[in-house]
Amino acid sequence: MPILEADPWRLQYFEGIACPEAVRVPTEDGDAWQWFPTHRWVYDKLRVAESQDFRCGPHGLEPPAYPVFSKPVFNMRGMGIGSRIIRTAREYKANQRPGHIWMPLLEGEHVSTDVAVVNGVPQWQRHSIGKALDGGMFDYWVVLAETRPAIEAYLTDWIRRHLPDYSGMMNFETIGAKIIEVHLRFADQWPDLYGGRPWVESLIGLYEKGTWSYDDSVRRDGYSVVLFGGHGLQYAHPPKDLLEEIRATPGVESVQITFHEDRPPSWHAMPPGGFRLAIVNTFDLELGMRMRERLALSFWSTQQLTPAKARRTRTESSAGE
Repeated sequence: MPILEADPWRLQYFEGIACPEAVRVPTEDGDAWQWFPTHRWVYDKLRVAESQDFRCGPHGLEPPAYPVFSKPVFNMRGMGIGSRIIRTAREYKANQRPGHIWMPLLEGEHVSTDVAVVNGVPQWQRHSIGKALDGGMFDYWVVLAETRPAIEAYLTDWIRRHLPDYSGMMNFETIGAKIIEVHLRFADQWPDLYGGRPWVESLIGLYEKGTWSYDDSVRRDGYSVVLFGGHGLQYAHPPKDLLEEIRATPGVESVQITFHEDRPPSWHAMPPGGFRLAIVNTFDLELGMRMRERLALSFWSTQQLTPAKARRTRTESSAGE
């Protein structure tokens, strides 16, 4: 499929839509890195920070003040792996890592923005915000109908200055309207909430012809409701008849079961707080919550514990001390 999708649960958004074989549309950072060598520097988080005149540098150089935010220069797997706040010089000395950088600890709204770009000029922008949980997890995402003028102006200026010859999709993460991450792709978790088939057809046209034609004059808030389970379990997919029933429920746009049941849990990139099991996309948040509950009950009835290493009790661990 020219729209190269690594996650089989997201193929549903692109199936049955004509796409020329010569057109390649990335949904994964690894593919975007290979296909856009001139522009892949945007995955270098130090260069992105420097492009905004942030006080920043690699580990090994002392920050001028604290706190700072520390993260890997490159992270192609996402999920905030290796990122942390460093609050003191002592903490910095104890947590220096090769290939990591420090930058300002930004404040403000954390927003994910998809942008369609033609020759360095944004043609379309759509913003999403998440209701965060502990451990890097999210309860749900809201795909906003409203605009974010400050973010849109900032991104437009940044793209015009730094990517004047780029055409394609981009995804930005911002905090307080400042860029923290850039990707040469879009968020493939909710194309149905962007507009479904007409939106995907415009996406293909962007990579095939270098044009953007999607009519986005009518927008609604959309919701991507996420179900997490605990780590250390070998989960099974819910019964097919249950999935078919939920997908057929009026108001449910799509359901994703977001893991491979035939692979070890450790092979999946997941946040530290939990293992992502499923996503329900809808324009009705209350409905999405109800469908998530049904999926949760199904998972809890089918899960199997993986073998765990025996833990020493407090008495055993103190006996030799």
